[in-house]
Amino acid sequence: MRRLTYHEPQSMKDAFALMEGHGDAAMVLAGGTDLIIEVKQETKTPDHLISLRCIPGLQEIASENGELCIGAMVTHRKIEKSELLREKYSLLTDAVDNLGSVQVRNVATIGGNICNAAPSADTAAPVVALGVKLVLEGPAGEREVFIEDFFQGPGKTALAAGEILRTIRIPTLPEGACSCYIKHSRRKAMDLPLLGIAVIIVPDDNMVCKEARIALSLAGPVPFRAKKAEGFVTGKPLSRDVWEQAAAIALGESNPRTSFRTTAEYRKKMICALIPRAAEVALKRVNRAWMKG
Repeated sequence: MRRLTYHEPQSMKDAFALMEGHGDAAMVLAGGTDLIIEVKQETKTPDHLISLRCIPGLQEIASENGELCIGAMVTHRKIEKSELLREKYSLLTDAVDNLGSVQVRNVATIGGNICNAAPSADTAAPVVALGVKLVLEGPAGEREVFIEDFFQGPGKTALAAGEILRTIRIPTLPEGACSCYIKHSRRKAMDLPLLGIAVIIVPDDNMVCKEARIALSLAGPVPFRAKKAEGFVTGKPLSRDVWEQAAAIALGESNPRTSFRTTAEYRKKMICALIPRAAEVALKRVNRAWMKG
């Protein structure tokens, strides 16, 4: 592996100074589970790695102004072990439960997973479904970007030069909301998904859908919400038939591609199969079942 200079700034200010001083020769290191491999393979060739691991405040999960704030350096293992996240935002814990191995989850971070912007990122569909806001910080200060505006293409994001993702802000879900994320892959774990489906449902007392969110990854160039399908489900009985129709609508909003791991045709079939399955799992988590008919 090429020789690198490793830096551990103790503050965001120090990190910005290092980024400015080394320019294009430097890269920011979060967990490093992807970046270190890319450096070894020389698909990325920085001379300096600027680690965020020693910067205070980036490793916390806390409530703030009615939102849940997750620091960019929170590991997938910490998310996996969070009872709060498992109870209120189960689609996010679904995403990390089978992400790599325990050793990987102890190192990999949610901020790195988001900023890497890989189409196969396990947290991508859940954070899009949750409608998170990302707090980006640079030498000029902070700005917020909605997650759907952040992903701009495979490996491309709205991060400006010199900016660092600081916090992921999750709005409070409506009362009674339930959720699920399904990672479809060739193996249960230690494999990248072939397709990711995230669903959030808010049922009323009569099992009519008050609100629905459906997010997909690996069904287009970037993770996205199937908003036509969401609109179709809203106001309708929560039955399998309705969700099968919604899945067909979501398929029409998708544009999956053939890759070396699977074909576009297979992904299309799985979109139709997995959206109703995710909805059913979400409802079971709040002891609700499909309405008959």
